[in-house]
Amino acid sequence: MTHGFIILFLLDKSMLLDYNNPMIYDRFQQEAIDYINSGHSVIVSAPTGAGKTAIAEYIIEGAIRNNLGVIYTAPIKALSNQKFRDFKGQFQDNIGILTGDVSINPQAPVLIMTTEIFRNKILDEPASLDKYSWIIFDEIHYIDNPERGTVWEESLIFLPKHMNLLGLSATIPNIKQFAAWIESIHDKTVKVVIEDQRPVPLHFSFQCANEVVDNLDRLKRLRSSKPNRLQSLISYVQEKEGLPAIYFVFSRKRAEELAFDLYGFKFLDAKETRAITQMYEDLLERFNLKNERSAQLLYPLVQRGIAYHHAGMLPTLKEVIERLFTSRLLKVIFTTETFALGINMPSRSVMFDGLRKFYGTYVRNLKTRDFFQMAGRAGRRGIDKEGFVYTRINPERINFEEVRRIIFGNPEEVKSQLNTSYATILNLYEKYQDELFKIYPLSLHYYQSRKNEQKQALNLLDAKLRLLKDLNYIHDGKLTDKGKFAKTIYGYELVLAELYSENILEQLDEFGLGVVAASVVFEPRKNQRMPTGISKSTGHLKRTCEETYDRIKNKERRYKIHPFSKLPYFHLCSSMEAWLRGTNFDKTLQFTDCDEGEVVRYFRMSVQVLREISQAPVASYLLKDKIKETIRVINRDIVDAEKQLREG
Repeated sequence: MTHGFIILFLLDKSMLLDYNNPMIYDRFQQEAIDYINSGHSVIVSAPTGAGKTAIAEYIIEGAIRNNLGVIYTAPIKALSNQKFRDFKGQFQDNIGILTGDVSINPQAPVLIMTTEIFRNKILDEPASLDKYSWIIFDEIHYIDNPERGTVWEESLIFLPKHMNLLGLSATIPNIKQFAAWIESIHDKTVKVVIEDQRPVPLHFSFQCANEVVDNLDRLKRLRSSKPNRLQSLISYVQEKEGLPAIYFVFSRKRAEELAFDLYGFKFLDAKETRAITQMYEDLLERFNLKNERSAQLLYPLVQRGIAYHHAGMLPTLKEVIERLFTSRLLKVIFTTETFALGINMPSRSVMFDGLRKFYGTYVRNLKTRDFFQMAGRAGRRGIDKEGFVYTRINPERINFEEVRRIIFGNPEEVKSQLNTSYATILNLYEKYQDELFKIYPLSLHYYQSRKNEQKQALNLLDAKLRLLKDLNYIHDGKLTDKGKFAKTIYGYELVLAELYSENILEQLDEFGLGVVAASVVFEPRKNQRMPTGISKSTGHLKRTCEETYDRIKNKERRYKIHPFSKLPYFHLCSSMEAWLRGTNFDKTLQFTDCDEGEVVRYFRMSVQVLREISQAPVASYLLKDKIKETIRVINRDIVDAEKQLREG
């Protein structure tokens, strides 16, 4: 292997963070800090709620004091935003954030970003990382995520040699193998710190046949066919002084339905009702939500100490609910699983509506690791001696051995999900040409795989490279203009690059650019239909994009590349056109059957894609100017994520 592919961790004395700190740490926290003070990279495996963030805060505080830069990455934008708010409260102007749709104080010594942004910087503009000495990967076990795990893997493979690493992970059994892989490619010790115990132990109970029992043996003996009643479980938890509680459910619609099913309960006394009503009204005023129907719908629930929270809600309304929950005036919140991912919202109890969820392509029983990511929200450190976890069991849907496996089995090992994008391949080819095949042996996939799996991965990489050459992204050992365009756009590169090379993007007006951006990011739900009555120009654009996609897919099929590139879906075209005309958000929603939170999310993703297009080195000034105007019109009012953070 040539020297260009060997990445070394060099120990610089300026990385050492030893300083007097009055805080008393737990055993595992102190162990990690001792390694950090010795200049080592560290990966920490510990249960949710154990206090891993304190280690990250130690690095950040020491780095600020010693004028060192730190990057903190999180797997989802909601977590990035929350960390920005939390850290800004602690470290003021030393904190910045960069997530694609938000850029606040981007030159700050501590910069929070999504892992995708970090990976893109490594490949596109590595010099921008020179001033950062530490990278903190929160939820680093996300490398196991089928859709996005490859981003973590690529970030670790190409980690700049001058950066030390702190990885924070949920409990995973092969953490030592994971660290050994990083050591093997970077020729530097990576220390592993493992904590198996939670500071607040968990007590597990089950609701079955409308009875609550606290062990599996008693659960198996329940023979009654009586259905579980939500009110019975809530009454039991309330009598056991188990509030506040988080109720996890795997459907947005069911989260709302269950919250309204609880309408007959009133968890707050008169004084608490006045307090939460005033707080809710103040927050609605602050986030300009007073007239939003969805906010008004929650009013009677909030006044009873009840709420729901899911990805279909407006981001600002979700933040309002989060703030109510941290005030401890909300007693029961019905929410989907993203509420568990790193967001610091502990409660006394956690309830599970069931133990089955949708995993990308089909519904299956929960992974143990996912169960404990959510269950770990039970038990507030320094407040509760014990956390309580209640699981509703329907024996017709899940057998008792699976219940035992999920709750008392070992967490699943982290496995590579490497699926290198065309943009990544183009960036690597620009640096290494055909030598890029020597990079694959640096991957976790190679480290964990058998020879036949390694061969398949290399064949896929070779097939993608041959396709790129066939479609003239690469010619005579160099990237063409089309290749230079595609290398800046991760995930949607081929469709957009083909439209660019055919001069279609250049000819589009602001409406067309917005519609195309929304189409490439949108992912319809099962059986979701296209809106009727789309404009003539959008209809023509839709046919053009679909014809372009068909050509790409046929090439991918011929080269045996799977999965195929993503098809553009035009379900949001009418909504995007309305929004670009200046229509208010409520009327814009009338053109789609998507939830309001989904529309905001896809509009924000559209802004990010448009920014990536405008950053392409070969994009014309005319295209850049049109994109700038399109972004300005899309990124307003409720869609403006940066405004939400600044005002929050």
